[in-house]
Amino acid sequence: MWFGPDNFVLTAAQALCVALPAAGLPAALARLRSRGWALVLPLSIAVVVAAINVLPRTADVLAWTALVLVPVGCALALGWAMRGARAWLAPLAAVLLAVAWADQDGRPGRLAATALIVGSCVTLGRLLAGAAPASLLKVGLGAMAIVDAVLVFGEELQGPNAVLVAAEPGPGLPRLQSASFGDAGMGYGDFFAAAVLGGLLALEGRRQALAAVALLVVSLAWDQLFLIYDVLPATVPPAIVLLAGEALRRLRGTPRRPTPAARGG
Repeated sequence: MWFGPDNFVLTAAQALCVALPAAGLPAALARLRSRGWALVLPLSIAVVVAAINVLPRTADVLAWTALVLVPVGCALALGWAMRGARAWLAPLAAVLLAVAWADQDGRPGRLAATALIVGSCVTLGRLLAGAAPASLLKVGLGAMAIVDAVLVFGEELQGPNAVLVAAEPGPGLPRLQSASFGDAGMGYGDFFAAAVLGGLLALEGRRQALAAVALLVVSLAWDQLFLIYDVLPATVPPAIVLLAGEALRRLRGTPRRPTPAARGG
C-alpha cells in the first residue's frame, strides 16, 4: 500500500477546500451570474498549459498574479467566504504571508503558503458556485478532471507544470502558485476544483464535512496509482466525490435544499 505523509498533509488541505466554503454571492455581484463561468474550470488547466508551452514566461506572470491575489483571496475567505468567517480574522492572511515569506523552505512556511492557497480557493469556490448554474458547473468540474487526466497521463502537463512551479515572482519572494510540503506537491487547480465542489455543496445545503471525509478516502485510494505513476491528476478525486454524491442523491430521491443565502444572492 502506498502512503506518503507529506502528500497526506496536502490532501487534507484539499479536503478543507470542500468543507469550508459558505454559500451565495454578494447582492452587488448578482448581475454577474452567467453560464459562461462554468467554462472556467476546464479552461483553467488547458489555457495555462497551452500558454506556458507557447510562451514560458507566462509562468512568471502567473507567479506574480498569485503573489498579489492569493493573500487577498485568503483575507476574503477569513473575513467573508468561509464558514465561521469574521471580519476581524481577515488580517490573519497578512500573518500567513509573512510566515510564508520568512520561512520559504521550512515546513511552517510551506504550511502557511498552503493555508493562503486554500483560503483563496475557498473564496473562488464560493463565488463561482454562486455565479454559474450548478448543473453546468458540475459538468465543468467533470470536464476539468478529464482534461487534467488526459494531460497528466499523456505526459503533456508535467513540463509546463514544472516551469510554473519553478517560476519566481521576484528574488526572495514566496511562490504561491502551487503548494508543496516535504517531497509532495499539489497544483493550485487541484485545490480550486475541491473548493468549487465545496461551494456547490454549500449552495445546495448538503453535508460538506461528509464530502470532505469522502475526498480523503477517495484520494487515499487514488494515490495507490503512485505505485505505477510518478504524477497523478489530483482534480480527479473531487470529481469522483461529486459523481458519487449525485448518484446517491438520485438513488435516495433526496431533493436539493438551497440555502437562504443561495436564494437571496
